[in-house]
Amino acid sequence: PYDDPKALALFAQQVDVCTYEFENVPSPVLTALAAQVPVYPPLAALAVSQDRLTEKQLFASLGIRTAPYAAVDSEAMLRAAVAALGLPAILKTRRFGYDGKGQFVIRSEADIATAWQALGSVPLILEGFVRFSREVSIIAARGRDGATAFYPVSENVHRDGILFTSHARTGDARQQQAEAFAGKLLAQLDYVGVLCLELFEVDGELVANEFAPRVHNSGHWTIEGSETSQFENHLRAVSGLPLGNTGCVGFPALVNLVGTLPPLATLLAIPQVHVHFYGKTEKPARKVGHVTIRASTEAEREARVAQVLQVMQETTS
Repeated sequence: PYDDPKALALFAQQVDVCTYEFENVPSPVLTALAAQVPVYPPLAALAVSQDRLTEKQLFASLGIRTAPYAAVDSEAMLRAAVAALGLPAILKTRRFGYDGKGQFVIRSEADIATAWQALGSVPLILEGFVRFSREVSIIAARGRDGATAFYPVSENVHRDGILFTSHARTGDARQQQAEAFAGKLLAQLDYVGVLCLELFEVDGELVANEFAPRVHNSGHWTIEGSETSQFENHLRAVSGLPLGNTGCVGFPALVNLVGTLPPLATLLAIPQVHVHFYGKTEKPARKVGHVTIRASTEAEREARVAQVLQVMQETTS
């Protein structure tokens, strides 16, 4: 158990530094560890990321635009928030939601009572809809010495709230703005490690959705698709080592394997395809693996992505 004091003390004695890759680790556990051994990313980053309201407030304080939002602690507050933000809107739990969980889309006033009944037992936040042209994310790293490194922007497509594909966009027009936003977060939080900032592009400008104080699914393409993967740079950062080159190897992309695993041999027959199975039981809406695609041109990449998607379709049909 996370809160086993003897196990925590033994763990702290065996390591030089502690890190985590899952933001639902209870804060008191890391606080106890931090009294015995350095813990990165810093606890302040974890605390902010665990609550969607404090996260939005941090963005606002840094001049990073977000969707309109309102805290919701009662059905009356929900109705007032709907009146203020308009519809459609998304009601979310402030804590513990991921991959579309803990969310309810309110499309009409008739949905308000149902949404409250579904989620109203915990603190909530209502977010106004963002009319975006695309979803992107940026993976950023910051070392103990304050040095920073940024990966090329990933352009992401979600299905049913779950990340489906990510394409690395070297030279993206929004790269500079994405780096500026992520850089503000890294500096404000005195961050050490890898961080992911998820964004919407709206009328040519970026709007922040949320950040994750860890390595991120939209950066899994970096394992084979970057000079230094996000995982290696996270370990370099928390260990006090120099950050590695974040440049792409060719034109990489990621396809998540959701629910069902296609035949391994069929996937590996596609050139420059690298397969990662997670050892999880196949289950609808569960990420059970991912595929990294590399190519020497964008056109070649898109052709290989199409091949992978075709294999996935044939597996489920």
